[in-house]
This record gives sequence, C-alpha cells and structure tokens, in this order.
Amino acid sequence: MKKSTRTILLIGAAVVALIVLLDALYIVSETNQVIITQFGEPIGGAITKAGVHFKMPFIQKTNYFEKRWLEWEGAANEIPTKDKKYIWVETYCRWRISDPLRFFQRVQDERRAHSRLDDIVDGETRNAVANHDLIEIVRSSNREFEQTEESVLFLETSTLAAKIQLGRDKIAKIILEKADKITPEFGVEIKDVQIKRVNYVEEVQKKVFERMIAERQRIASKYRSEGDGKSAEIRGQKERELKRIQSEAYRKAQEIMGKADAEATRIYALAYNLDPELYQFLKTLETYRTSLGKDTWLVLSTDSEFLKYLKSSGK
Repeated sequence: MKKSTRTILLIGAAVVALIVLLDALYIVSETNQVIITQFGEPIGGAITKAGVHFKMPFIQKTNYFEKRWLEWEGAANEIPTKDKKYIWVETYCRWRISDPLRFFQRVQDERRAHSRLDDIVDGETRNAVANHDLIEIVRSSNREFEQTEESVLFLETSTLAAKIQLGRDKIAKIILEKADKITPEFGVEIKDVQIKRVNYVEEVQKKVFERMIAERQRIASKYRSEGDGKSAEIRGQKERELKRIQSEAYRKAQEIMGKADAEATRIYALAYNLDPELYQFLKTLETYRTSLGKDTWLVLSTDSEFLKYLKSSGK
C-alpha cells in the first residue's frame, strides 16, 4: 500500500515537474522576437536570438512579434489637390517592428499598429497631395507624354502640357520621410511608401465618363461616315466597271454581227452570181412565207412582179 502510494506521488511529481519545465521553456524562431512580461510588465529587453530559452514558469509570459517586413494598405481618401481637383488616393507601405519593447509599450499588437499607420501615413499623404497639383501626383517624369484619347479626356490639355517639378515618386518619398520621423516612437520602421491608386471623385468621374462616351460616339460616327463614303465609292466604281464591260460587250457583239452580215451578204452575192434566176426564185418564196398568212389580204394588179412566179406556175 505504501509502495503504490509512493509510486503515485512520484508520477504526480514528475507530471508537475514536466508541466513546470514546459512552461519554463519557449522557442524563438528566425522570424520572431519575444518580449517577456511579468504580471503584465515587460522584463528586460527583446529576445531576438533564435533557439530555446527559459523563463520563470507561470509568472512570466511570452509575447511574440514579427521580425519580417509587414504590409499596410490604406483606405481610399478623398483629397483636394493644390489645383482644386478632388481625387481619391490610396497608398500602401512596408513596415516592421524595429523596437519590440517600445512597440509593446505603445501599441501592443499589429492591429493597433495598423490603426496608428492609418493616422500617420494617411495624414502625411493628405498633406503631400494638398500641396501639389494633380499632374505631380499622376506623373513621375517629364518624358514625352503619349496623349491617347483616354488621357486627353481624363486630364485637361493644359494639364498634360505642364512640366512637373517633383513627380509621383518624389512625393511618395516625401510622405515616407515625414512618416518615418513619427513612427520610431511606436517602435515601428517604415521602409517604403507608394501611391497605389489615383482616381477622380464620383461626381467628376461621371463627367469624365460622359466625355469619354461622347468622344467614342463621335469617333464611331466618323468611322461610320467614312465607311459609308467608301461604300458609295466602291459602288460607283462597280457601276462604272459594269457599264464599261457592257459597252465593250455590246461593241464586240456589234462587230461580230457586222462581220456576220457582211459574210452573209458575200455568200448571197456569190449565190446570186452563180444563178440569178434561182436566187430570185428562192428569195421570192421566202418572202411569200414570211409575209403571207391565212388572214393576209393583198390588193395587187395582175401584172405585179410579186405574183410573177405564181402566175407562171398556173400556166
């Protein structure tokens, strides 16, 4: 009985020791850094070395933070530019926790850090956009601008012709520099800030789209008009070509008919020269057949040449 009780106690002690040991051990990975807190207060500095570490079990707690660069994307903000163009601007940045202890003390977690970045980066973006014209936000250099129909509709011609002093990339750097002066007090370092998207506000967008639609309709009407003109030109060419072909065919037909008539006349002449009496007889019979029908009436004198062969056949 005493032996079994002792065994149970030993097993219980081993389990408790194991639990204590497991709670005393913690692992720091290559991508993490840790702040140890005791009763909610940080103890010592940040632990950044990867490996197995020890802490006081149950009393102390591990708070893990990312070492890697993190992504932040701001919401779209309606901002007026210096030349009074109301636009939506969206930005994004890359940031990391540079001072875990200060980060824990000031913001505690990434969700609150994003809230701080919303205030800082969006605020500096608003200031930078409000201090520059729209063309500075849109363009990054003074290279020759390809003025497509869409760009002319989206931006006024005077805006397209303007030369930029800074440009989009340098304005983004200004935002980065100013924001990076504020974020260290929260244990945060910003690496990159970029303007993700620029667009007109809804009211202006509607007008721009209406201009685009009207321009497209104008271009479509122009193409249809050019197409109709080309179609009429092709039809005219077809009619002219058809008349030319018909005229040429008629001319050739008349030439052939003329040659045929001449050949027939020649043959008739030869036949007439061979036996004029027979030729005259055959032609007269042909005339009888073509001109006299059962309902035909002729009033002729008895000595008419037309009835010469009929009179002679009756004798």
